[in-house]
Amino acid sequence: MFQLFLRARAHNLLGSRRETKGFKARSVERDAETDRVRIGAVLAAIETALQEAEREQAGLNRRVDDALARASVTFGNGTDEYLEREPLDNYHQDLFAADISNGQRRLKELASSIAHLKFVKTAMLTRFPDFKPPQLNS
Repeated sequence: MFQLFLRARAHNLLGSRRETKGFKARSVERDAETDRVRIGAVLAAIETALQEAEREQAGLNRRVDDALARASVTFGNGTDEYLEREPLDNYHQDLFAADISNGQRRLKELASSIAHLKFVKTAMLTRFPDFKPPQLNS
């Protein structure tokens, strides 16, 4: 064990007598490129999350609208429809009500998430005004 310490000290002693190498920093261009890649990765992640949330919102909105339409068709239009409704129809109405309620709850959550993601994206773009996202060839 003692030999390891002696070897390390000898290496450090001999290394210090060799040429003294100074600190080298990367070029400004390389630093700027590294920063651009980092910022781009964060913005790409935010943009991906935002697009996925918007797609989920659009699909869920269509499904909730469809459930509302189906529920209204099965609901009937008589003034005393709720008094004479079959038990099976009541059961289906309860299922529609639960689906619609859950869908509307999730739509509210998605709207909030989308607003937060847009805020984060705007904050990123204002904090890094010199950032230019790469242009897609289209």
